Amino acid sequence: MSWAPVFNHMRESALIYMDRSRGLENFIEDCKKYNESSQSYAVYRFVISVNPIDITELNATLGNYILHEPVKAAKIFQSVCGAAIRTLSLIEEYQAEVQINVILKVTHLPDLPGYHLSLSEFPLDYTSQRLYMMEGTVIAVSTVNKYTQGARFLCSDMQCPLSRDFRYIRIHTPGATESATVRQDFFCDLCTSPLKEDVKYRVLSDKQVIELIDSKALGVFQGQWATHQNYRFQSYAVFLRDELIDRMKIGGRYRVIGIPVCGLNGFQVTVCIEANNIHQYIPSSPPTICKAFQKLHCKTLSSPWIFTGILANIFAAQVVPVGMHNTLKLCMLLSLVQTCNEDKEIGNPLDLMVVTNDIMIVERLMRYGICLIPRGVHHTHFNDLFATITKDELGTGTAIIQAGSALMAKGGVCFIGDINTYKKEKLDLLLSVLESRNTTIFIAGKKYGDDVDQQVFISVQCNFWSYADFSSKKCNSKEPSFIGQMDLSVIPSHLVDAFGTLIYCSPISHTYTDVSLVQHSLRRAINPGASLCRAAQQFTTQDYEELIAYAKNLDVTFDAKAEELVHSYYLASRRVRTNSNGSKISTSALRHLSSISEAHAKLSLRRKVIEEDALIAILLFEASLTLKHGSSVFGSLVGVSQHTLFPLELIDENSLQQRDNYLRECHQQLRQFLITYGPATSATFSQDDE
Repeated sequence: MSWAPVFNHMRESALIYMDRSRGLENFIEDCKKYNESSQSYAVYRFVISVNPIDITELNATLGNYILHEPVKAAKIFQSVCGAAIRTLSLIEEYQAEVQINVILKVTHLPDLPGYHLSLSEFPLDYTSQRLYMMEGTVIAVSTVNKYTQGARFLCSDMQCPLSRDFRYIRIHTPGATESATVRQDFFCDLCTSPLKEDVKYRVLSDKQVIELIDSKALGVFQGQWATHQNYRFQSYAVFLRDELIDRMKIGGRYRVIGIPVCGLNGFQVTVCIEANNIHQYIPSSPPTICKAFQKLHCKTLSSPWIFTGILANIFAAQVVPVGMHNTLKLCMLLSLVQTCNEDKEIGNPLDLMVVTNDIMIVERLMRYGICLIPRGVHHTHFNDLFATITKDELGTGTAIIQAGSALMAKGGVCFIGDINTYKKEKLDLLLSVLESRNTTIFIAGKKYGDDVDQQVFISVQCNFWSYADFSSKKCNSKEPSFIGQMDLSVIPSHLVDAFGTLIYCSPISHTYTDVSLVQHSLRRAINPGASLCRAAQQFTTQDYEELIAYAKNLDVTFDAKAEELVHSYYLASRRVRTNSNGSKISTSALRHLSSISEAHAKLSLRRKVIEEDALIAILLFEASLTLKHGSSVFGSLVGVSQHTLFPLELIDENSLQQRDNYLRECHQQLRQFLITYGPATSATFSQDDE
């Protein structure tokens, strides 16, 4: 069978597809820009978006070329574009087809095993020059530098006819190095004389190197992998060019369509990907929660607090006894539902700082909590918390920004451990990030082959969890007789304010003894992975994962009364906690109150923040203030302590009702406090009561 009819048929199909998909219209617009430009061009670059499924339905052979031989497919579209320019006289200076550089942007690949590439699976295909789809998380990003997109060469013999036209055009191809496009050993096909570059026609464009790591490696950051299993996760480089520059953000998770290339880097063989297209990975959210939680939610609709109270009471029953450290567990759940998917930004972050002598239980709870979300990271001192600068090892000499633990926790939680183990420099940097939610990276130009210095701002999109170990030698404070006497001098006051939510966990809670904890630990050791209580059997870890994934995606709005309650409390607290040195309430307090209120509404599976949600936020915030500054007028009215939200052990319906009655009394006391010390608008609370 002759090749010419097949080639012509594919050209016709390519033209029909461009016409149907508006690609031909965009091509003509690009040609007009080239024709109207005062600059002379040796290379005309056109980007054509192609849907392989639509093209396959139109012409199966052409669709197969796009999927498996994209370089040859680009030649077919190049021929179509060249014919269109000549026929329609679109560009006056156009001379030869080799001047056309067609980039086929593939929208997607078939979701079949043959089109997925993983470095952990064999066989590995690096030589076919075909398209694959890879999924990974960005762990490093380079600065943008230049590469040669195209160049014109002329025969050095002035008598040769090829010393004047556009016969020798070199264009970058996927996977090619800079020396493959521009070097000194090209020769004329006609007279064999050396070719020389016409430098004025060289086309430079932007290039960026990204380091990806398999998404399975995120489990390593959580500490999920068992010690008896051996894993080695290796990053690989992805080259972004032209319009793909800055499309991938550090810490983000992406699906990359590209061509894998294997080449030498010094004495080592390296694998890299020439990106063709990029899509941000958006995880699918569960449409609902498990039936067990659905039934529990329906049964507790009469109360705004019972559902979240039960959730906190039985949370992490796999690692600690039921009912232990309920306030901390509630705050952890609130912080978890205040995370977000990677395609969104955390609106109001909810950070936690725990003060305790019982670090073993607190760390056990927090390590369990970060495993309930996809982007939970346990920071260790072997890694950097934010970002570091290294030199690119792939020969470009540019700076590479390496992601630290906080950047890898994008959209999730970064558990940073004991705050007392950090030096002042690290604490100052952490304080700056907590206040601005940005980290700044300085890149010295001379050190990394650039003329000017650069300052890069990176958004930090995660919640921070930490604790202060008061059993360490640095902390000489005595056990407080009441919570207002806690000595927090070992922690910088501004850092405590920046965290917002401060929780005190005594070594053994008011309802538990050492014996119950020892018994629970022994059962875990004897039957690892087994359900140790009825609650753990009925509400599993997976059920909590689905609940958090569902709740965090709820869009909540503030009820007018709830918003007024929060604002009135903020103003009243500033009034009663102000002395000659100024107010003890930080300016970020209103943001913290709003964040906790939103989180409680989400955890309650409501789309509206009501007064009862605001009350939980206010009681938690007041407990934090009491821990830092001692009791206030409102704290004395309510009797704020470390057990304010859980004043008794939740063992049956009667205890749940007693807790509800106690919280309603707190609500009334709050209204009375606002009428007395709040702004003039707080008088409406007394009218509502009537």
